[in-house]
Amino acid sequence: MKKMIDLRSDTVTMPTDEMRQAMASAPVGDDGYGDDPTVKKLEEKAADIVGKEDALFVPSGIFGNQLAILTHTNRGDEIIVEANSHIVMHEVGAAAVIAGVQLRNIEGRNGRMSIKDVERAIREENIHFPRTGLICIENAHSCGTVIGLDNMSEISEIAKKNNIPVHLDGARVFNAAKALNVDVKEITKYADSVMFCLSKGLCAPVGSILAGSKEFIEKARKNRKLMGGGLRQAGIIAAAGIVALDTMIDRLEEDHKNAKYLAEKLSEIDKIEVRFDKNDINMVFFKISDDIIEEKNFINKLLEKNIKINGKENGEYRFVTNNDVSRDDIDYVVQQIKNILD
Repeated sequence: MKKMIDLRSDTVTMPTDEMRQAMASAPVGDDGYGDDPTVKKLEEKAADIVGKEDALFVPSGIFGNQLAILTHTNRGDEIIVEANSHIVMHEVGAAAVIAGVQLRNIEGRNGRMSIKDVERAIREENIHFPRTGLICIENAHSCGTVIGLDNMSEISEIAKKNNIPVHLDGARVFNAAKALNVDVKEITKYADSVMFCLSKGLCAPVGSILAGSKEFIEKARKNRKLMGGGLRQAGIIAAAGIVALDTMIDRLEEDHKNAKYLAEKLSEIDKIEVRFDKNDINMVFFKISDDIIEEKNFINKLLEKNIKINGKENGEYRFVTNNDVSRDDIDYVVQQIKNILD
């Protein structure tokens, strides 16, 4: 039976054999007491890689983002965030529930917020206004684009001027670094805290990292407990995260090349409109009119050929390349789409 090709996300990646072996043999302790050596090693390594004083292992990317929001802000605060960012679109309204803050959405251009719009959104001191407690940037953006360092620098400067912290949703920050051809620290230096995922393109089975100053992480560690994220013998899963950081960052470039190859091949099909302006990392966005093929029919026909995809969002399909999708797999997918549309 032909393998299942899963293009729904890079969250579907399978842990490597090296990760499984590391997990099986990891020395562990009780992280609630701070004595799991493998978790400690992961947190130290992660903090060093992104240029922060300290780091905290958390169960997921959403957990890390929401923990950062809770730790930076006070109830009733307002946070500035791009309107189509993951925090707004795909985190089930958690900021309102967990931190008790409201979102000030800025309509960006493919994830990039105008510095003028950010500056205008910062609240003045007024009895009627909420306090602007945080600015959030997502890089790489979940719309498939990378935010330039110039934009991040400008937002960082205006935030410092107004004494507002900046949080980076860096779920795919290593993808962003590869796309910009810079060390990841050149991105993370513009944020007071950063969350990044181990379980997307880096292929670890579970977990994300929240990094920042020692004072921030000390406060976040207590808030992690409050949110139900206290961990015990977590070294078993942290071990896979260490392997991910050691072995999987550089190979993200292969995913980017495959995504560009997939975009080019799809664009050769007359009935498909590819969004090349959203093809910076390992994602391909494209449109097929329902007049050509109805969405559910398209999904089911591909599934019959052992290809898993998601349905449309905002009228667009998204394919995500990852460690488990080869160039041969892409050729197979493109051929099956041609057959279906013909």
